[in-house]
Amino acid sequence: MIYKKLGRTGEKIPALGLGTWGIGGFETPDYSRDEEMVELLKTAIRMGYTHIDTAEYYGGGHTEELIGKAIKEFKREDLFIVSKVWPTHLRRDDLLRSLESTLKRLDTDYVDLYLIHWPNPEVPLEETLSAMAEGVRQGLIRYIGVSNFDRKLLEEAINKSEEPIVCDQVKYNIEDREPEKDGLLEFCQKNGITLVAYSPLRRTLLSEKVKTALENVAKNHNATVFQIMLAWLLAKPGVVAIPKAGRAEHLRENLEATKINLTEEEMKLLDSLA
Repeated sequence: MIYKKLGRTGEKIPALGLGTWGIGGFETPDYSRDEEMVELLKTAIRMGYTHIDTAEYYGGGHTEELIGKAIKEFKREDLFIVSKVWPTHLRRDDLLRSLESTLKRLDTDYVDLYLIHWPNPEVPLEETLSAMAEGVRQGLIRYIGVSNFDRKLLEEAINKSEEPIVCDQVKYNIEDREPEKDGLLEFCQKNGITLVAYSPLRRTLLSEKVKTALENVAKNHNATVFQIMLAWLLAKPGVVAIPKAGRAEHLRENLEATKINLTEEEMKLLDSLA
Protein backbone atom coordinates (compact mmCIF):
# COMPACT_ATOMS: atom_id res chain seq x y z
CA MET A 1 0.00 0.00 0.00
CA ILE A 2 1.12 3.56 -0.72
CA TYR A 3 0.59 6.16 2.02
CA LYS A 4 0.24 9.90 1.49
CA LYS A 5 -0.10 12.83 3.85
CA LEU A 6 -3.63 14.03 4.48
CA GLY A 7 -3.56 17.74 3.74
CA ARG A 8 -1.16 19.44 6.13
CA THR A 9 -2.16 17.30 9.11
CA GLY A 10 1.07 15.29 9.10
CA GLU A 11 -1.01 12.11 9.23
CA LYS A 12 -0.53 9.58 6.47
CA ILE A 13 -3.47 7.65 5.02
CA PRO A 14 -3.65 4.83 2.45
CA ALA A 15 -3.58 6.43 -0.99
CA LEU A 16 -5.90 3.69 -2.18
CA GLY A 17 -9.13 3.81 -0.22
CA LEU A 18 -12.30 1.78 -0.55
CA GLY A 19 -15.37 3.42 -2.05
CA THR A 20 -18.56 1.83 -0.69
CA TRP A 21 -21.31 3.21 -2.96
CA GLY A 22 -23.54 0.22 -3.78
CA ILE A 23 -22.60 -1.86 -0.74
CA GLY A 24 -25.91 -2.36 1.04
CA GLY A 25 -27.87 -0.52 -1.62
CA PHE A 26 -27.72 2.67 -3.62
CA GLU A 27 -30.31 5.37 -2.79
CA THR A 28 -32.27 2.88 -0.65
CA PRO A 29 -31.25 -0.07 1.55
CA ASP A 30 -30.67 -3.50 0.03
CA TYR A 31 -30.55 -6.18 2.71
CA SER A 32 -30.29 -9.14 0.31
CA ARG A 33 -26.49 -9.58 0.48
CA ASP A 34 -25.67 -8.26 3.95
CA GLU A 35 -23.58 -11.22 5.09
CA GLU A 36 -21.62 -11.27 1.82
CA MET A 37 -20.99 -7.52 1.95
CA VAL A 38 -19.78 -7.59 5.57
CA GLU A 39 -17.34 -10.36 4.63
CA LEU A 40 -16.18 -8.36 1.60
CA LEU A 41 -15.48 -5.36 3.83
CA LYS A 42 -13.55 -7.52 6.30
CA THR A 43 -11.53 -9.01 3.43
CA ALA A 44 -10.74 -5.52 2.16
CA ILE A 45 -9.52 -4.36 5.57
CA ARG A 46 -7.30 -7.44 5.94
CA MET A 47 -5.78 -6.66 2.53
CA GLY A 48 -4.86 -3.16 3.70
CA TYR A 49 -7.92 -1.12 2.70
CA THR A 50 -8.04 0.65 6.05
CA HIS A 51 -9.17 3.93 4.44
CA ILE A 52 -12.93 3.43 4.01
CA ASP A 53 -15.14 6.03 2.36
CA THR A 54 -18.90 6.12 2.90
CA ALA A 55 -21.80 8.56 3.33
CA GLU A 56 -25.12 8.80 5.14
CA TYR A 57 -26.80 8.77 1.70
CA TYR A 58 -25.35 5.41 0.65
CA GLY A 59 -27.98 2.70 0.89
CA GLY A 60 -30.18 5.07 2.87
CA GLY A 61 -27.71 4.70 5.76
CA HIS A 62 -27.44 0.92 5.47
CA THR A 63 -23.92 1.06 4.03
CA GLU A 64 -22.72 2.68 7.25
CA GLU A 65 -24.48 -0.06 9.24
CA LEU A 66 -22.64 -2.78 7.31
CA ILE A 67 -19.31 -1.02 7.81
CA GLY A 68 -20.12 -0.79 11.52
CA LYS A 69 -20.54 -4.57 11.64
CA ALA A 70 -17.41 -5.24 9.59
CA ILE A 71 -15.03 -3.12 11.67
CA LYS A 72 -15.90 -4.69 15.03
CA GLU A 73 -13.06 -7.21 14.91
CA PHE A 74 -10.43 -4.59 14.04
CA LYS A 75 -8.73 -1.95 16.18
CA ARG A 76 -10.53 1.32 15.56
CA GLU A 77 -7.29 3.31 15.63
CA ASP A 78 -5.99 1.23 12.70
CA LEU A 79 -8.85 2.42 10.48
CA PHE A 80 -9.45 5.73 8.72
CA ILE A 81 -13.19 6.11 8.25
CA VAL A 82 -14.68 8.88 6.12
CA SER A 83 -18.35 9.80 5.92
CA LYS A 84 -20.29 12.59 4.27
CA VAL A 85 -23.32 14.69 5.21
CA TRP A 86 -26.06 15.13 2.60
CA PRO A 87 -26.78 18.67 1.28
CA THR A 88 -30.27 18.76 2.84
CA HIS A 89 -28.66 18.39 6.28
CA LEU A 90 -26.23 21.31 6.23
CA ARG A 91 -28.00 23.51 8.79
CA ARG A 92 -26.27 23.40 12.18
CA ASP A 93 -28.77 21.25 14.08
CA ASP A 94 -29.45 19.02 11.08
CA LEU A 95 -25.74 18.38 10.56
CA LEU A 96 -25.12 17.51 14.20
CA ARG A 97 -28.10 15.13 14.13
CA SER A 98 -26.79 13.55 10.92
CA LEU A 99 -23.36 13.14 12.48
CA GLU A 100 -24.86 11.48 15.55
CA SER A 101 -26.85 9.08 13.34
CA THR A 102 -23.77 8.26 11.26
CA LEU A 103 -21.77 7.43 14.39
CA LYS A 104 -24.59 5.25 15.67
CA ARG A 105 -24.81 3.31 12.39
CA LEU A 106 -21.04 2.92 12.20
CA ASP A 107 -21.05 1.96 15.90
CA THR A 108 -18.05 4.18 16.56
CA ASP A 109 -17.31 7.18 18.76
CA TYR A 110 -15.85 9.30 15.96
CA VAL A 111 -15.20 9.59 12.24
CA ASP A 112 -11.70 10.36 11.06
CA LEU A 113 -12.91 12.64 8.29
CA TYR A 114 -16.33 14.25 7.76
CA LEU A 115 -17.19 15.87 4.43
CA ILE A 116 -19.90 18.08 2.99
CA HIS A 117 -21.14 15.68 0.29
CA TRP A 118 -22.38 18.37 -2.11
CA PRO A 119 -22.61 22.15 -1.73
CA ASN A 120 -26.01 23.68 -1.00
CA PRO A 121 -26.32 27.36 -1.99
CA GLU A 122 -29.45 27.66 0.19
CA VAL A 123 -27.43 27.17 3.39
CA PRO A 124 -24.67 29.62 4.41
CA LEU A 125 -21.32 27.86 4.20
CA GLU A 126 -20.26 29.47 7.49
CA GLU A 127 -23.13 27.76 9.33
CA THR A 128 -22.21 24.32 8.01
CA LEU A 129 -18.49 24.73 8.66
CA SER A 130 -19.17 26.06 12.15
CA ALA A 131 -21.26 22.98 12.94
CA MET A 132 -18.47 20.74 11.66
CA ALA A 133 -15.97 22.59 13.85
CA GLU A 134 -18.30 21.96 16.78
CA GLY A 135 -18.15 18.25 15.96
CA VAL A 136 -14.35 18.45 16.03
CA ARG A 137 -14.40 20.18 19.44
CA GLN A 138 -16.71 17.48 20.78
CA GLY A 139 -14.28 14.78 19.64
CA LEU A 140 -16.77 13.32 17.16
CA ILE A 141 -14.76 14.33 14.08
CA ARG A 142 -10.98 14.36 13.66
CA TYR A 143 -10.72 16.26 10.36
CA ILE A 144 -13.12 18.02 8.02
CA GLY A 145 -13.26 18.40 4.26
CA VAL A 146 -15.55 18.93 1.30
CA SER A 147 -16.73 17.01 -1.74
CA ASN A 148 -17.77 18.21 -5.19
CA PHE A 149 -16.51 21.75 -4.53
CA ASP A 150 -14.94 23.57 -7.48
CA ARG A 151 -11.81 25.65 -6.98
CA LYS A 152 -13.67 28.87 -6.21
CA LEU A 153 -15.98 27.29 -3.65
CA LEU A 154 -13.11 25.39 -2.03
CA GLU A 155 -11.22 28.65 -1.61
CA GLU A 156 -14.30 30.19 -0.01
CA ALA A 157 -14.63 27.23 2.37
CA ILE A 158 -10.97 27.52 3.41
CA ASN A 159 -11.41 31.21 4.20
CA LYS A 160 -14.60 30.66 6.22
CA SER A 161 -13.66 27.54 8.17
CA GLU A 162 -12.45 27.54 11.78
CA GLU A 163 -10.90 24.10 11.18
CA PRO A 164 -8.49 23.31 8.34
CA ILE A 165 -10.10 21.90 5.19
CA VAL A 166 -7.91 18.87 4.53
CA CYS A 167 -9.40 17.53 1.29
CA ASP A 168 -11.77 17.93 -1.62
CA GLN A 169 -13.32 14.73 -2.95
CA VAL A 170 -14.22 15.04 -6.62
CA LYS A 171 -14.78 12.94 -9.73
CA TYR A 172 -11.42 12.53 -11.43
CA ASN A 173 -10.18 9.89 -13.83
CA ILE A 174 -8.32 9.44 -17.12
CA GLU A 175 -11.24 10.93 -19.11
CA ASP A 176 -12.98 13.15 -16.53
CA ARG A 177 -10.41 15.93 -16.12
CA GLU A 178 -12.52 18.74 -14.66
CA PRO A 179 -10.20 19.14 -11.62
CA GLU A 180 -7.38 19.94 -14.06
CA LYS A 181 -9.45 22.22 -16.29
CA ASP A 182 -10.81 24.48 -13.54
CA GLY A 183 -7.47 24.68 -11.72
CA LEU A 184 -8.67 22.68 -8.71
CA LEU A 185 -5.86 20.11 -8.84
CA GLU A 186 -3.16 22.77 -9.05
CA PHE A 187 -4.81 24.79 -6.26
CA CYS A 188 -4.95 21.74 -3.98
CA GLN A 189 -1.33 20.83 -4.67
CA LYS A 190 -0.14 24.38 -3.97
CA ASN A 191 -2.18 24.73 -0.78
CA GLY A 192 -1.57 21.36 0.82
CA ILE A 193 -5.07 19.98 0.30
CA THR A 194 -5.53 16.33 -0.59
CA LEU A 195 -7.55 15.68 -3.73
CA VAL A 196 -9.59 12.49 -3.30
CA ALA A 197 -10.57 11.00 -6.66
CA TYR A 198 -13.89 9.19 -6.74
CA SER A 199 -14.96 7.19 -9.82
CA PRO A 200 -11.25 6.81 -10.67
CA LEU A 201 -11.97 3.94 -13.06
CA ARG A 202 -13.69 4.50 -16.40
CA ARG A 203 -15.32 1.16 -17.22
CA THR A 204 -16.41 2.42 -20.65
CA LEU A 205 -13.86 4.62 -22.37
CA LEU A 206 -15.30 7.21 -24.72
CA SER A 207 -12.11 7.79 -26.68
CA GLU A 208 -10.33 5.22 -28.84
CA LYS A 209 -7.14 7.26 -28.44
CA VAL A 210 -7.30 6.95 -24.64
CA LYS A 211 -8.07 3.24 -24.85
CA THR A 212 -5.12 2.55 -27.17
CA ALA A 213 -2.70 4.54 -25.00
CA LEU A 214 -3.82 2.74 -21.84
CA GLU A 215 -3.51 -0.66 -23.51
CA ASN A 216 0.02 0.11 -24.68
CA VAL A 217 1.13 1.27 -21.22
CA ALA A 218 -0.60 -1.72 -19.63
CA LYS A 219 1.41 -4.09 -21.84
CA ASN A 220 4.64 -2.48 -20.64
CA HIS A 221 3.75 -3.38 -17.05
CA ASN A 222 1.89 -6.65 -17.61
CA ALA A 223 -1.11 -4.90 -16.07
CA THR A 224 -4.75 -4.18 -16.84
CA VAL A 225 -5.94 -0.83 -18.19
CA PHE A 226 -7.78 -0.29 -14.89
CA GLN A 227 -4.56 -0.73 -12.94
CA ILE A 228 -2.90 1.85 -15.18
CA MET A 229 -5.79 4.27 -14.59
CA LEU A 230 -5.19 3.97 -10.84
CA ALA A 231 -1.40 4.07 -11.09
CA TRP A 232 -1.65 7.29 -13.11
CA LEU A 233 -3.73 8.97 -10.40
CA LEU A 234 -1.63 7.66 -7.53
CA ALA A 235 1.55 8.98 -9.19
CA LYS A 236 0.20 12.52 -8.89
CA PRO A 237 1.32 14.48 -5.81
CA GLY A 238 -1.44 15.00 -3.25
CA VAL A 239 -3.93 12.70 -5.02
CA VAL A 240 -5.55 9.61 -3.49
CA ALA A 241 -8.22 7.40 -5.05
CA ILE A 242 -11.27 5.54 -3.70
CA PRO A 243 -12.39 2.96 -6.28
CA LYS A 244 -15.39 0.75 -5.61
CA ALA A 245 -14.95 -3.02 -5.60
CA GLY A 246 -17.81 -5.50 -5.45
CA ARG A 247 -15.67 -8.64 -5.35
CA ALA A 248 -12.44 -9.79 -3.71
CA GLU A 249 -10.72 -10.18 -7.09
CA HIS A 250 -11.42 -6.51 -7.85
CA LEU A 251 -9.91 -5.56 -4.49
CA ARG A 252 -6.77 -7.51 -5.36
CA GLU A 253 -6.57 -6.09 -8.88
CA ASN A 254 -6.86 -2.52 -7.62
CA LEU A 255 -4.28 -3.10 -4.90
CA GLU A 256 -1.74 -4.35 -7.46
CA ALA A 257 -1.88 -0.87 -9.05
CA THR A 258 0.04 0.50 -6.05
CA LYS A 259 3.08 -1.52 -7.19
CA ILE A 260 3.19 -0.01 -10.68
CA ASN A 261 5.76 2.72 -11.26
CA LEU A 262 4.95 4.60 -14.44
CA THR A 263 7.86 6.18 -16.28
CA GLU A 264 8.08 9.92 -16.83
CA GLU A 265 7.31 9.34 -20.52
CA GLU A 266 4.24 7.24 -19.69
CA MET A 267 2.95 9.90 -17.30
CA LYS A 268 3.43 12.57 -19.97
CA LEU A 269 1.57 10.43 -22.49
CA LEU A 270 -1.38 9.81 -20.15
CA ASP A 271 -1.45 13.44 -19.02
CA SER A 272 -1.61 14.55 -22.65
CA LEU A 273 -4.82 12.61 -23.30
CA ALA A 274 -6.96 15.34 -21.73
